[in-house]
Amino acid sequence: MPDRSAAQPPIVSLRDVGKRFGNGVVALTQTSFDVRRREFVSLLGPSGCGKSTALRIMAGLSEPTAGDVVWRDGGDRAPGSIGFVFQEPTLMPWATVAANVYLPLKLTGMAFDRAQPQIALALQRVGLPDFAGAYPRQLSGGMKMRASIARALVTRPQLLLMDEPFAALDEITRFRLNNDLLALWQATDQTVVFVTHSVFESVFLSSRVLVMTARPGRIFAEIEIDAPYPRAESFRTSSEYAALCRRVSEALARAMSAEAAA
Repeated sequence: MPDRSAAQPPIVSLRDVGKRFGNGVVALTQTSFDVRRREFVSLLGPSGCGKSTALRIMAGLSEPTAGDVVWRDGGDRAPGSIGFVFQEPTLMPWATVAANVYLPLKLTGMAFDRAQPQIALALQRVGLPDFAGAYPRQLSGGMKMRASIARALVTRPQLLLMDEPFAALDEITRFRLNNDLLALWQATDQTVVFVTHSVFESVFLSSRVLVMTARPGRIFAEIEIDAPYPRAESFRTSSEYAALCRRVSEALARAMSAEAAA
């Protein structure tokens, strides 16, 4: 398994980041955390706490109104090697799965024929090698999300940002995709930052969970999930998993209480 040592330098750091929207809503305040190479980090918090805003700031899709985002090279702009998976699959309904996955490469000017090996590899990694010619309307919800993940993977990004990608799926499909996502992460050299409001999902997936307060969001607690990988179904029913979920749940409850008292 790849080395996921906390001793590695951060690839990106948020330093006292704040975000105030034009309508006056303050989504984030003094938000600081590091993300290191090959980590699987979850941002956990209630709906509306600024998790997605933090992710969009990291992706360069939104500018902070306070603080800094610092990348490994010392720059303040997101590098090109980032993949982003949105809450909804956002597939083009008129295009095949292969054409949807090809889109990021098309935007770089790569010809479709030349992109075929990368498209095929991305579809293989998400378990859709036989659906390249299918259209989104022919796919289940879970398959649409797999196609969306393949589209994010096709450029071989070093950092994969995922914004509650499984929230709308049924529990069985969600568990299956959690398992597949971990297998994919272990098979690649990627770093993942994953937004969720599920304690159970964050504990199962993550090497580290960052618990956020309600809006305006900030990091309240950082919890290492030191259970070894790979994590099979047996982990979900283990006493270790239950204890970790309880610990994260208690931190989340304290975060909500602290914000309410502020």
